[in-house]
Amino acid sequence: MMSTALLMLAGCGLDWLLGEPPLRWHPLVAFGRLVDRVEALLLQPGRARGRQRLAGVLGWLLLVGPFVLLALLLMRWPVAYALASLLGLYWALGHRSLHEHAQPVYVALQQGNEAQARDYASRIVSRDASTMNIECSTIESILENGLDAVFGALFWFALAGLPGVVLYRLANTLDARWGYRTDRYRYFGWAAARIDDLLNWMPARLTALSYALLGATRSALRCWWTQASALESPNGGPVMTAGAGALGVRLGGPTRYQGAWKDKPWFGVGLQPAADDIDRALKLVRDTVLLWLGIALLLAGQDAWRPYA
Repeated sequence: MMSTALLMLAGCGLDWLLGEPPLRWHPLVAFGRLVDRVEALLLQPGRARGRQRLAGVLGWLLLVGPFVLLALLLMRWPVAYALASLLGLYWALGHRSLHEHAQPVYVALQQGNEAQARDYASRIVSRDASTMNIECSTIESILENGLDAVFGALFWFALAGLPGVVLYRLANTLDARWGYRTDRYRYFGWAAARIDDLLNWMPARLTALSYALLGATRSALRCWWTQASALESPNGGPVMTAGAGALGVRLGGPTRYQGAWKDKPWFGVGLQPAADDIDRALKLVRDTVLLWLGIALLLAGQDAWRPYA
């Protein structure tokens, strides 16, 4: 338990110190090329729905299974396993990257440069740049990506070590590639989307609870209980509504994607956010990371002292 907690601390430290590896050295870039090959081999949109779903399940197993098995085999060699665990967690985390993408939006708004802020925000969200609310869009991205880029990986590493974080990160990557309700991926990507939902179910609720504890707790819990079900994502709903309530801001509302308006629900409380609320959202994610690491170290310390009690 203590070694897992220390590796979590070291992995978060490496991520914050170094940020993401260069793209040509990033394991997920190489994994993306494998995804392209498997997709080209298995995806045939003209097939019946059931066959497409089976092909998607097979593709998921071919891409994720061998790497999880390798992580399990490494457990035979403790030193190699510890090193691989540190690197695996570091590669799976994107805490510093989350800040590097959102902080420039805040800085540009502070400088009164709305055009530049809109450009920076458009790089982290998929909605139309010309009509989006910059502050709302950025904060929603921070809150939701806190789960995908940080807390999901930390949860599965704490629960299952290297095999757990490998499973989570690769499954999350496949959901980002295949988990769309488009004509091309609606059935082929069904398994990738459902597995990612399952793996994120508990981390999402722990993240939402953490946001609530570190912000306006009553408001966050009330928003979570009453508003989360109105959002499309079963895991993004709790995280974003609790985060909005914790910050005391109102997010959501009608949004335009590729020229078409989507009537998304409002959630949270109070007024729409200002530029300073972007910095507050980033601090909420940072504080949650520190909370999780503190809990991991505390639990590990109690476990280490138990034989002497």
